[in-house]
Amino acid sequence: MTQSDVLTRGAAAPAGGDRRPRRLRDGFETPSPRKGRGALSNATGRFETQKRELEDDGWASLEDLPSLRSIVARERARSILTRNESPDISFDRSINPYRGCEHGCVYCFARPTHAFLGLSPGLDFETRIFAKINAAELLERELSAPGYQPKPIAVGSNTDPYQPAERTERVTRGVLEVLSRANHPVAVVTKSALVLRDLDLLAPMAKKGLAKVAVSVTTLDPVLARRMEPRAASPQRRLETIARLTEAGVPTAALTAPIIPAINDAEIETILERAAAAGAREAGYVMLRLPLELRDLFAEWLMAHYPDRLRHVLSLVRSTRGGKLYDAAFGKRMTGEGPYAWMIGRRFEAAAARLGLGKSRAPLRCDLFTPPPRVGEQLRLF
Repeated sequence: MTQSDVLTRGAAAPAGGDRRPRRLRDGFETPSPRKGRGALSNATGRFETQKRELEDDGWASLEDLPSLRSIVARERARSILTRNESPDISFDRSINPYRGCEHGCVYCFARPTHAFLGLSPGLDFETRIFAKINAAELLERELSAPGYQPKPIAVGSNTDPYQPAERTERVTRGVLEVLSRANHPVAVVTKSALVLRDLDLLAPMAKKGLAKVAVSVTTLDPVLARRMEPRAASPQRRLETIARLTEAGVPTAALTAPIIPAINDAEIETILERAAAAGAREAGYVMLRLPLELRDLFAEWLMAHYPDRLRHVLSLVRSTRGGKLYDAAFGKRMTGEGPYAWMIGRRFEAAAARLGLGKSRAPLRCDLFTPPPRVGEQLRLF
């Protein structure tokens, strides 16, 4: 990986990033929330040999730390298609145009990946963003490789392809342009209304059976949404996005993901009703996943925003993961197990069936694929 340019929206994010801790009634300490950020702290990644933490010198100086600003680093990736053989995932290849995500969703299962960069899965994940500026070039090369067999590519399976950096970097736009020219099927996952900018590409592709979009609607409560998804689109804006996509002829699904026990689980039926009314054809859900550093980050968030529910929420999470906060086993990691997880699954299925969501899933065609010309290949005259 080589970094060619760095763009900073405001001042650089300070190392550490914690604010002055406040003590809660149960004896735990947690930093105060920062406006516009999901994580509360910036604990050192798990691979680092040294740990860092902030100490107040008695002058309340931590309260004066500047607000964190986002840094967008432009990098040239070595490859762009990620392959997987997971039996519980519906796609075998994906593209993630960005590393890190400024939406700042506190529950994001991708947060621990920032540790591979020597950065924190906490505030670094949402303030230190890496844009793969050569994604379109790499994709064109991989699609033109001899023997390439087309199958739907998932865009945004890890971090959101339409996060704020996309407004200026346009990496996702470049990827879609390549896929459009090659008539290659694509499935986009996002919680941003910025996807509507690319309707000029998505709508014609959808008409050929080459594109579909899934919009994540985690809650309809704007207060809760701002707390746990601080820089993502509002719930109402996401429903409007579903409606606009549907009107343009793009098959659209609603994702109630993640379902967080005792936080947003009561909204399942209402979310599906509103999404169906907006035009969604399909729906899906995922139980809360708390791998690695995310366990502490999420518990910290609960302590700050819902201290009275902390023990209850974590107890329910453990009940779905065999007594642990996370189980990565295939077939269990997405839906969990146990009585509570079973109840969530049946509620979702009943509501989806009643609303006609998922009766027929929109297939994506692979037979129209036309490989891009290989680099240096002479153009054919006939």
